[in-house]
Amino acid sequence: MTQMVDLAGLAARLVAEQGAARRLVAVAGAPGSGKSTFAERLHAALAEQVAAEVLPMDGYHYDDIVLNARGHRARKGAPHTFDVDGFAAMLARLRADDGRDVAVPVFDRSIEIARAGARIIPAATRLVIVEGNYLLLDDPAWAQLRPFFDRTVFLRVPEAELTRRLSARWEGYGMDAGTVREKCEGNDLPNARLVSASSVPADFEVANTDG
Repeated sequence: MTQMVDLAGLAARLVAEQGAARRLVAVAGAPGSGKSTFAERLHAALAEQVAAEVLPMDGYHYDDIVLNARGHRARKGAPHTFDVDGFAAMLARLRADDGRDVAVPVFDRSIEIARAGARIIPAATRLVIVEGNYLLLDDPAWAQLRPFFDRTVFLRVPEAELTRRLSARWEGYGMDAGTVREKCEGNDLPNARLVSASSVPADFEVANTDG
């Protein structure tokens, strides 16, 4: 049964459960739900007690060259525009905990490109906070990820707030009102509704309405 928690309660629970083995915790939620910020805040809350790092799913966006060739560029950010098999291979590598550092890609939203090897997950890391929209999506392609997660978290945010945040995000990149509306209504909000309606229940749920 899903338990409602806040960030402090979640951090305390993860610390209490942490042993010697490396653990992976999924933080899922719709676009605009604040996953990246929440993951970094959780990382900071754990820092003094657990050697933790953050792995964003967005590093596994297909490049625009691939998306353009497939006719999927306009839907960038939808489930089919990610290399989910490559992401699964990375989770398996992190789960192996073989004593070596692991380089992971990070998506640079300002240029819409994933930078290879932009973050290092040190060998000493005992908890990896994996964050992304579709980590709990009830879909065969994405279901292969769930066995890697020791704990799962879902960030719940009302659609009106998601719309406000997503609009502010695109406005921050200098887009005009028409382009912002097209971005939100044509891609972001359909993806958000899919995540909200079609994700399997998480171990923990957070009402992430701050900010």
